Amino acid sequence: MTPVTVPLILAGGQGTRLWPMSRAARPKQFLPLMGPTSLFQRTLERVNNDRYAPAVVITNSEYRFLVGEQAAELGIPLTSVLLEPVARNTAVAIAASAAFVASRFGADALLHVLPSDHEVDADAGYWIAVDEAIRAAATGQLVTFGIKPGHAETGFGYIKSNATVGGSAQRVERFIEKPDAARATQMLDEGGYFWNSGMFMLGAGTFLNEAERLAPETHRAAQESVRAAREDLDFVRLEEASFAQAPNISVDYAIFEKTDRAAVVAVEFPWSDLGSWDAVWKSGNGDEAGNVVQGAVTLSDVSSSLVISDHAHVAVHGLEDVAVIATNDAIFVGRLSEAQKVGEMVKRLRADKATTTLTEIHRTAYRPWGGYASVLNGDRFQVKRLFVKPGKKLSLQKHHHRAEHWVVVRGTAEVTVDGVNTILSENQSIYLPLGCTHRLANPGKIELELIEVQTGSYLGEDDIIRIEDEFGRA
Repeated sequence: MTPVTVPLILAGGQGTRLWPMSRAARPKQFLPLMGPTSLFQRTLERVNNDRYAPAVVITNSEYRFLVGEQAAELGIPLTSVLLEPVARNTAVAIAASAAFVASRFGADALLHVLPSDHEVDADAGYWIAVDEAIRAAATGQLVTFGIKPGHAETGFGYIKSNATVGGSAQRVERFIEKPDAARATQMLDEGGYFWNSGMFMLGAGTFLNEAERLAPETHRAAQESVRAAREDLDFVRLEEASFAQAPNISVDYAIFEKTDRAAVVAVEFPWSDLGSWDAVWKSGNGDEAGNVVQGAVTLSDVSSSLVISDHAHVAVHGLEDVAVIATNDAIFVGRLSEAQKVGEMVKRLRADKATTTLTEIHRTAYRPWGGYASVLNGDRFQVKRLFVKPGKKLSLQKHHHRAEHWVVVRGTAEVTVDGVNTILSENQSIYLPLGCTHRLANPGKIELELIEVQTGSYLGEDDIIRIEDEFGRA
């Protein structure tokens, strides 16, 4: 009997090469890039079928509510959400997940490891490859999916093998680091080389045995972090001290390049890691001039370009091979063919105190109850737009340095001030004096929207004393 197959979705990356849309607080896997749902949600939908048990997601603790909310929006159940206490790359993330899955489903359970930020067209060839990978992993092979290259790509690692598309899993002859253009062209001409997709199929017990043999520090850190993990609402927090002892190393370096169990299933389905803006452009539906646009955009005499706006109307004239990405607080403009260099730009922005926040947070910040957007800042005052989902409420809290005024724009607000409840409708307002204990809730069936005016000597987000909180933040 074929063992249970558990999808393992890796959702902890920060996606800096898709700045300014992707930032540390809301990276690319949670963004609706070129579609109504996020990449993470499309990954969840892909594994929501009878081949699989409910997915396990491993992510950064900062993203736990994004994971929960986006899964809930689709109505897709999860086995669990594992929270990484510190960033330590994919080797220990997969090892800890394997240990967790083995404890829940048994050591013979299979893991289908999937990055949450890839664009995949799950055609018939995709599912043929998945079923072959399941068969191979059930016999003790550690399987990677190798994408048949369509062009000489320098942004991916490669796998050498005699595998054929549609055929059985074959032994990996060797892994090749990201090549230069000449080497990539040579490999494309020779054949027998595949892009390393970062997707795997592996037995939990087999992988853990290989980790113990080839990467004992990673294995020990993973096992101990799972053994000492604790439940927190709908999440499992891996124990920090143990997890932090793991080397910061990828699963390719730690395991796959050393093991004699590595096999590859060759595939040719449409796939992109969306690792740069030119990859987004290639995966989009271009017009006759080769332009891909999203949002409020007007083009004139423009070709082979990507233009995205989530706020202002962007008009572009007389350009070719350009990427224009506009958000409400930052705009990137550069050659589309040099989009891989965005990561270097982000490093420069992060190193400068004046711009570091542009790499970390959006002007719109998302919270498990909804979120807020900064509208206007001034000396001793700040204006925000708050939105609260139906049935959600903020923490019971108070501030030491600011007072607040709330004006309801849409929906119904239930406001608690020092134990007194008040219901507010559209165009009604309330004053929250400095130091009062207060809470905002949305008892209605539509999203609550209001304007918040803060006044005081200090308006930082850390001036919040939480007394009660349904999301475990008090």
